[in-house]
Amino acid sequence: MKRVHSLQRFMNSRAAANCRYQPTCYEHAANCYTHALLIVPAFVGMALLHRLSDNGWEKITAWVYGMGLCALFLVSTVFHIVSWKKSHMRAVEHCFHMCDRVVIYFFIAASYTPWLNLRELGPLASHMRWFVWLMAAGGTIYVFNYHEKYKFVELAFYLTMGFFPALVVTSMNNTDGLQELAWGGLIYCLGVLFFKCDGVIPFAHAIWHVFVALAAAVHYYAIWKYLYRSSTANDVRDL
Repeated sequence: MKRVHSLQRFMNSRAAANCRYQPTCYEHAANCYTHALLIVPAFVGMALLHRLSDNGWEKITAWVYGMGLCALFLVSTVFHIVSWKKSHMRAVEHCFHMCDRVVIYFFIAASYTPWLNLRELGPLASHMRWFVWLMAAGGTIYVFNYHEKYKFVELAFYLTMGFFPALVVTSMNNTDGLQELAWGGLIYCLGVLFFKCDGVIPFAHAIWHVFVALAAAVHYYAIWKYLYRSSTANDVRDL
C-alpha cells in the first residue's frame, strides 16, 4: 500500500473515455524539460547542416528539415508549459494542444525530406516528395476538425504517415543510412507504447518524449553522416 501511495504522488488515475489525462506537477515538469532541453541543440543541428550544404538545394533541404526538428521541440515545450502553468487559460491551452499535434505531421514530412531530395531514388520519389506534405496538410485538417475525438484514428494517421514514405526511401540504390533509419523508426514505435500509458506508468508521456528525442537523434545522425558530411568529404577528396 505504501508503494501505491508513493506512486500517486507522481501519477494521477487514468483518464475517462473522451477526457484528457491530467498530469501531476512532477509529470508536467518532466514533460516540459524533456523537450525544452533539446530546443537549442535542434537549432545548432540545423545550422550545422546548413553550413555543410554545397548548393542551394541542400541548403533549402537543411532548412526544411531543421525547422521541422526545431518546431517539434519548441511547440511541444510551449504547450506543456501552458498546460502546466496556465491551466486556467483553456482556450490558449486548447490552441497549443492542436498545434502540438499538427507539428508532428510536419515533423514526419520534414524528416523524410532530406532522403527524398538528396538521394537517387526510384520513379515514385518525385511524387512522394510532395505527397508527404499533402499528408501533413490532411493531418492538419483532421486535427482542426476532430481533435481528441477519435484518438485511435489519429494515432493510425501518424503511424501511416511514418511508414508509407519509407516504401519509397528503401528503394534507394545507395543503402547507406538505411540501418539508422530502421533503428530510428523502431525507437519511435517503442515510444508509442508509453504515449498511450498515461495513468498506467508514472511519467509515461515524458518517457515518450525521451524516445522521440533518441529516435530524432538517430535520424539526424544518419542525415548528417550520409547526406551532408559524406558529400563534403567527397568534395575534399576530389580536390
